Parts: sequence; C-alpha cells; structure tokens
Amino acid sequence: MTSFQQILLTALFAFIGTLWIHPKILKISIIKNLVDNPNARKLQRNPVPVMGGLAVFFGITIGLCISPTIFNSASTFMLISAMLIMLYIGTVDDIIDLSPAVRFLIEILIIVWLMYASKSSINCFWGLWGVSTIPNWAAYALTIFASVGIINAINLIDGVNGLSSGFCFMSSILFAIFFYKSGNLVMATLATAAAGAIVPFFLHNVFGTETKMFIGDGGTLVIGTMMAMFVMSILHAEANCAPLVLKGFGLIPFTLAVLAIPVFDTLRVMSTRVINGKPPFEADKSHLHHLFIDLGFSHIGTTISILSANFMIVVLWFLSYRMGASIETQLYIVIALSILITFVFYWFARRQIANNTKCLKTLRRIGKMLNIEKKGIWAYVQRFVDRF
Repeated sequence: MTSFQQILLTALFAFIGTLWIHPKILKISIIKNLVDNPNARKLQRNPVPVMGGLAVFFGITIGLCISPTIFNSASTFMLISAMLIMLYIGTVDDIIDLSPAVRFLIEILIIVWLMYASKSSINCFWGLWGVSTIPNWAAYALTIFASVGIINAINLIDGVNGLSSGFCFMSSILFAIFFYKSGNLVMATLATAAAGAIVPFFLHNVFGTETKMFIGDGGTLVIGTMMAMFVMSILHAEANCAPLVLKGFGLIPFTLAVLAIPVFDTLRVMSTRVINGKPPFEADKSHLHHLFIDLGFSHIGTTISILSANFMIVVLWFLSYRMGASIETQLYIVIALSILITFVFYWFARRQIANNTKCLKTLRRIGKMLNIEKKGIWAYVQRFVDRF
C-alpha cells in the first residue's frame, strides 16, 4: 500500500469513527442535559447538545490507530495526549465555564509541553526579511504567543452552524496537501485524519434537526491545538522545506493565509475591546460572523461567505507565489487582504447598518440569495442526515 493510500484510509476510518460515535454522544448529551443554552449573545434559539468535540476527537483517534506512519512517530503520541487534555479542559469549560485566566494558563502549559516533547518551535523565518533561524528565547516566546493565539482564534469563530468545523476542514485539507508535497507524512496523516473526522460532525451541525450538536470548546481547543502544531512543524528549522523555499514558496505567508480570517478577526475584536477599556476575553457580538447575521445572512450563508473569503486569500497568495512575487510581497498581500476583510469591510458594513444606506439593501439582497436553508432540497438532506 502506498503512503497516499494509507493517508486516504486514515481519513476514511476517521470519518467512520465520528459517524458511528456521534449518535451515542448525542444521546448521552441529551440525557445528562449537556447543552448550550441560548442567551442574549448566542445566535441559537433552543438548547443544543455541545459534546461534538468528543465525537471529532474519537474519529481522529480511530483514524490514527490504523496508520503505521503514526506509530513510528513518538511526538504524535505527545500531540494526541495534549489534544486529550485540551478536550477535557474544553469540555469542563462547556459545562461549568472556566475563567479565561485558567484556560489561558493551561493553553500556555500545553504549548510549552508540546515544544519540549516534539523538539520543535517557530524558530525559522525561512528567508523572510533575510532572516533564517532566530534565538531560542525569541523562538519560545513567539511559539507560545502564536500558538495560543491560533487556539483562541479557532475557538472564537465557533458562532454559527458549520463555520468552525467548515473552516477546520478546509484548513486541514490545505495543510495535508502541503505536508504530503513536502514529504512530512506524519503531519499529512494527522491533517487528513482531522478532515475525515470533521465531515460527519459538519453534516449534522449544518443539516441536522434532531441530530444537531455543537462542537463546543472541547472540539475547538482540540482542533486549535492541532493547527498550532501544524504551524510549528512548518516553521521549524529542521522541517524539510528548503526545496520549496528555494522555489520562492513563502512558508509564513502560506500559514497565515490558511488561518487568515480567524487570526485577524480575533486581533480586531480583542484590540477593539482593549481600546474601549474592556477585558480582551469579554464575550460580545462583535465578530465577523455576527456582522453577517446582522446583515440578514443565514447561518449557512454566513459560513459560505466567510469560508469563501478565506479561501480567496489562499488562492490570491498562491497566485502571487506562482507569479514570482518575493516572500515579503506574498506576506504583504496576505496581510492586506486579511485587513481588508476583517477590519475595513467590518467597519464599512457597520456604517451601512447604522445609516440604513442603499448599499445595505444590496448586502441584504446578497444575504437572501445565500439563504439556501429555505430551498426545497434542504429538507430532503435534513431528513437523510437525521437518519445517521
């Protein structure tokens, strides 16, 4: 069996694992009343079971158990252990609401442990601004800052049906392609396992009526930790990426493009809170997905719009790379596009809402066009998904 076939088989078993365990976890969540209740900040109208992250983690683990590539990597078991701890912390947070300070401290400790266990960190800029490796103290600080930021960015986009799981599926596929092309089969297997495990949950989250679950903090912290590990693996000095860099492939622009909207939306939200004298982790309705809902977009319309915008950033970055743009130019393009969507568009749209302009009516018409939940075929898909 080729390595590519092994990777696909891992994704298939991860898919089957989540598909099998999902209804069982759903039943337990309902019996034990482990639900996310609606409030003034949240967008759902009824209580929804919130243990979806447990199903996704189970699927990832089942997929990895059949992969011989994983068993040859000691650091993989450390990552799975870290993900298990994050699943526990996130699940506890879903049930009793941990303080942001406690969660923040645990995230830092997990990242420090991963750096020690995997012997990797963000310690190489791969030629960006003429910089290669950086001192250990700077690498450790940068890794902790970036990784905790990624984990919380993934957590904070979990606001509408399908958004966090859809984004994690898309980013896992992009990272899987990169790792496979660069010869890192361990990380390619991890990424495809994550993608395969997310699909059944995504279908139930988007289409399910009786089978809907939220991924919860447990799920977003697990996937966020995995995304942070992917970035550490790419931007580590011993990564096998030199051939790509010699061809002008910007590793930092690539990783930032994949994670663009969650990262920059989180930067905007937290910086705005600090400027307004509020705690950075204080919950509110100022995220990009809240804006789309206020514009009249449905949940799925919001998800389609944000995922499409993030994918557009990746495509435009890739085109700049193929056209021979320097690594620095690639980075500036990614940053400019990310700011345009998460800062400029957000400010512009809020102005249109406040002033009830003609442009607002156009945006609302676009939102109605993407309101596909009301189309006839949607009900048939819902009934199909609810059977599994």
